[in-house]
Amino acid sequence: MIPTATVSTNTRSSLSTFLNRVPQITLVFWIIKVLSTTVGETFADFLATNLNLGLTGTSIIMGILLILALVNQFRLKRYVPANYWTVVVLMSIVGTLVTDNLVDNMGISLVTTTIVFSIILAIVFALWYASEKTLAMKSIDTSRRELYYWAAILFTFALGTAAGDLMAEGLGLGYLTALLLFAGIIAAIAIAYYVFKLNSVLAFWLAFILTRPLGASMGDFLSQTSEDGGLGLGTVATSFIFLAAIVGLVIYLSSKQKQATLAARAA
Repeated sequence: MIPTATVSTNTRSSLSTFLNRVPQITLVFWIIKVLSTTVGETFADFLATNLNLGLTGTSIIMGILLILALVNQFRLKRYVPANYWTVVVLMSIVGTLVTDNLVDNMGISLVTTTIVFSIILAIVFALWYASEKTLAMKSIDTSRRELYYWAAILFTFALGTAAGDLMAEGLGLGYLTALLLFAGIIAAIAIAYYVFKLNSVLAFWLAFILTRPLGASMGDFLSQTSEDGGLGLGTVATSFIFLAAIVGLVIYLSSKQKQATLAARAA
């Protein structure tokens, strides 16, 4: 017979998991996150350039789609892999477009956008912590916390685009060098967390922020021509290869969530 205390603990754990509006942090989470940031970089270029929608047209269309996906996300009040990752991908695209509009259409420098988005993101985190006393992913179980969460994510994407382009283009490091640089910093954060016990919430958000310029540099490296320092796959191939990978992983996560739900109901 299973002890009552064990059943109670497992029930509370399952309930907490189902009430949370964002996913658990696993290897699959980080893989999809990097894939989505790469798609944000390449798909925005594909829509604006290949489909001739332009930055303004692309921004309007993607902004409307993001709002619709967010409305549905808040309506669900729980984590549903397909909708959650749809929001993340759309935020990645919109975050890229925000930076591109400021730099290309308004002539604001990458240095300025990087600094401004860093300040805005710091303000979002400060307001979030002052209001909720935590920035932990596992505690995002109310609409207000989720609102802070999505605001932070949007500005991490905008900041990551600016920082990635600044390193690769503004400072002339090239896409591959920028890619390796950001990957190295993320690896250092992982070591600090696992070996030196860096605070888990701090480690998560540092890695989360840096996966955006990592993905942006990866997207540019894969899609840009060899003359520009890339592999020349193009935005079309790169976007749809990564989108297909995201869809496959989301289907896998949806299947796992369904199995967990059935198991919890049977317990």
